[in-house]
Amino acid sequence: MMKKLSIVLYVVLFLAVAGLYCMHFSGNKKSKKGETSVNVAGSPAQGIAYINIDTVIFKFDMFLDRRNDLMAKQKNAEAELNSKGTAYQKGANDYQDKVNKGLVTRATAAQIEQSLVQQQQELVSLRDKLQSNLVEEEQVMNRQILEYITKFLEENRVDYNYQYILGKSFGSVVLYGDNALDITQKVLDAINKKYKQEKK
Repeated sequence: MMKKLSIVLYVVLFLAVAGLYCMHFSGNKKSKKGETSVNVAGSPAQGIAYINIDTVIFKFDMFLDRRNDLMAKQKNAEAELNSKGTAYQKGANDYQDKVNKGLVTRATAAQIEQSLVQQQQELVSLRDKLQSNLVEEEQVMNRQILEYITKFLEENRVDYNYQYILGKSFGSVVLYGDNALDITQKVLDAINKKYKQEKK
């Protein structure tokens, strides 16, 4: 079973991207003294809101689809590894049986043993390769999901009308947030709707 995705990684990446977003869209535009900050639509900016990043990610249909794809790949990788491992074990048992019964010469036994050692090394190499590929795919998946959410917030910033949207999660730098500032469900509903339309 695939281990739980790293929540800390989500938080760090999301806050980093959110920080860049805030700097780009609001940090470089200092209001003159006496002026009120306004958004593109012309209404006063509402300041800060937050989303529960764990909820948004783990209930996002894209994450569920990508996770299922990744788990299917992991299952196939395990099946391939188990198949080759079973073949190796069968060969090793057959070799041991023949040696015990004296059915092969020492030269032949040495050749078989060398072949088994090579198979074992190939199995270890295959295991490491499959594991590395899965870890890389998981990391790419995480970044793609965070990029999708961040891009959505950027493209719809007029609708949300906030200067900052923070990512709140257990252990994150946002330790408390007033429920009135929580737009988690609003964002989750919106990105799921957009994703479902794109899938069609």
